[in-house]
Amino acid sequence: MDGFSTFVELVDQWAWIGWLVLIATFLVIEMLSLDFTFLMLALGSTVGLVTDLVGVPVWVQVLAAALAAALFILFLRPPLLRRLHRGEDPVKSNVEALIDLRGVALSDITQITGQAKLANGDTWTARSASTTPIPQGSPVIVSAINGAIAVVRPAIEQ
Repeated sequence: MDGFSTFVELVDQWAWIGWLVLIATFLVIEMLSLDFTFLMLALGSTVGLVTDLVGVPVWVQVLAAALAAALFILFLRPPLLRRLHRGEDPVKSNVEALIDLRGVALSDITQITGQAKLANGDTWTARSASTTPIPQGSPVIVSAINGAIAVVRPAIEQ
């Protein structure tokens, strides 16, 4: 029993080093992931370090750190993520901008061959998304882009 109490005393005496190691580890992982999850865990570990410096028992330190980290993840991380992504350009670009773009069939479009002129002025090699051929001159909508081929479907005029 004397060896166990010595171990507990040793852990209690040097717990602050463990908290510092955890904080540093979580911060390094956060720098690699940029997801704010490990930042919240580092902040929770900081709470554990502060409780150790105040003189609270180790089991309370662990509970306080876990509770703080959970609260940070639930309440602080979501607004930080929203703020981080706030400045992103909502405009679609590249292939994303072509999906749902309207156009006109320049030739009969089947699952094997065809051409379409899209509303942005580009002429694409086109394939029908269904087994039904799309006649020349029919309005189409881009369903997908497969490499340099636009997969289109007939557009229903409204």
